[in-house]
Amino acid sequence: MDAAFRAQFPVLETGVYLNSNSTGAVPRGVQDVLAGYWETLRTWRDDVWGGWHEGLDRYADGVAAFIGAPAGSVVTDANLSTLLSRVASCFDYRAPRNRVVTTDLEFPTVPFIWNAFRRHGAQPVVVGTGGPRIDQDALEEQIDERTLLVCVPHASFISGATVDLGRLVEHAHSVGARVVVDAFQTVGIMPLDVTALGVDFLLGGAHKWMCGAGTAFLYVRPDLLPELEPAATGWQAGDRALTFQPSTGFADGAQRFAGGTPYPLTSLISQVGLDLLAGVGIETIRAHSLRCTQRVVDRAGAAGIPVVSPVGPERGGVVCLDVPDGEALKYQLAARNLVCSWRGYLRIGPHVYNTLDEIDEFMDALEQEWQGIRG
Repeated sequence: MDAAFRAQFPVLETGVYLNSNSTGAVPRGVQDVLAGYWETLRTWRDDVWGGWHEGLDRYADGVAAFIGAPAGSVVTDANLSTLLSRVASCFDYRAPRNRVVTTDLEFPTVPFIWNAFRRHGAQPVVVGTGGPRIDQDALEEQIDERTLLVCVPHASFISGATVDLGRLVEHAHSVGARVVVDAFQTVGIMPLDVTALGVDFLLGGAHKWMCGAGTAFLYVRPDLLPELEPAATGWQAGDRALTFQPSTGFADGAQRFAGGTPYPLTSLISQVGLDLLAGVGIETIRAHSLRCTQRVVDRAGAAGIPVVSPVGPERGGVVCLDVPDGEALKYQLAARNLVCSWRGYLRIGPHVYNTLDEIDEFMDALEQEWQGIRG
């Protein structure tokens, strides 16, 4: 990526930043958004809410376009936990169709929420993977006529291993189950066309690969919306919310999954990053990501560092390495201004704003540390 694009991300001036799978770089243009927001607070007028709601809608519809969805099918809120709980609250968990099939590679949000819904009759079924990669055959074996929902990550936060969503959705739909996808680790780094895939629900967020901050989003398949009524809800989900009169039912579109009074700043911030990524294009982003992660895979293989992530093109945007004392190693690298993350494995997440030279600088340092570990 050219120097002008890289200059949009100030964190790149502080060192080698390969942590976008955890917290993505935030663009310089956010500073103007923050200044404008402060000016609004300093000179408060209630009529700013009209512009803020327009900003919220613009971001939600921009995300929809980015993932191949129609306008009005995406809603935002503070985090994925809030939105997944609203999805969960739409369903009746009476036997025999009360199973919720997940994997043991979910982010902790997912099992925590589904276990909470046991009190309403949900029966979580956790499919073991036998390792850091998702066993899709074993997953699909558990999806049958007793399955109400299938809730899976598009890519595991632990390893970057991906699910074949097209195949999974086809199988789940064949037995009458709905599919909920946690795409936090892939939106912004991998192409996603939710319409073509037939995904029922897709969740993601801004603060990783989407170069934003503090907001999450939910896509709902449009033809499902009329039959869905969240029990975990708020006044902005009503059909008369902005008239400030009691609503008589749910709003049209994904807005029925809204909560209470929104916090507009995070969507306004995140719009800056979304515009930059949309301007580059997801196919270009993915091609660059694969080049960068391939360099990590090749360098790690040559050095004898075990690679946990898939080494083929089915991998997500992160490469995970199995190194002793990985958390301590992460801090040692950070002290040299080489930033990655650790979640059981050392995770290296280059984005479109990174260069192959940065990958080599990072891997040179990692190899030095690795040689010291091996003695």
